[in-house]
Amino acid sequence: MADEDYAIETTDAGASATIPMEAGQIKKGGFMMIKGKPCKVLSISVSKTGKHGHAKCNFTAVDIFTGKKLEDMIPSSHGTTVPIVNRSDWEIIDIEGEELTLMDEGGNQKTDLNLPSYPDTMAEEIRSAWNGGENSVIVTVQAAVGIEQVVAWKKEG
Repeated sequence: MADEDYAIETTDAGASATIPMEAGQIKKGGFMMIKGKPCKVLSISVSKTGKHGHAKCNFTAVDIFTGKKLEDMIPSSHGTTVPIVNRSDWEIIDIEGEELTLMDEGGNQKTDLNLPSYPDTMAEEIRSAWNGGENSVIVTVQAAVGIEQVVAWKKEG
């Protein structure tokens, strides 16, 4: 018995990309998942309860990565999911084709991101600032539900 081999497979720590939340607790400007997409809530309208029903929340939101407008209606006492969204600033070290090489303040490098496809003009603005010999171009990377994308940029110095 003691000499049997056991295959131990590694797994992640179980950290979820979303957290559950009651629909009535979501605020304008907050985030929520609609149709599997992480969205920023633009407006919320609440309908009054019927004789036997719940108050319903009608959410209008925009996908944080594509800018596509989405809507959802959920009873206010029912649960929904909220994505965990992180934003961080990175300095561009190199642009090769569509691929970016980035570095953060701690000296860590990131090479798995491309120039953004949304909004349409941002990739060209970043490229022209970089080619224009700016001292440093800083991009803001937004991450949620396993997706990372450049969502903003600015010139430093």
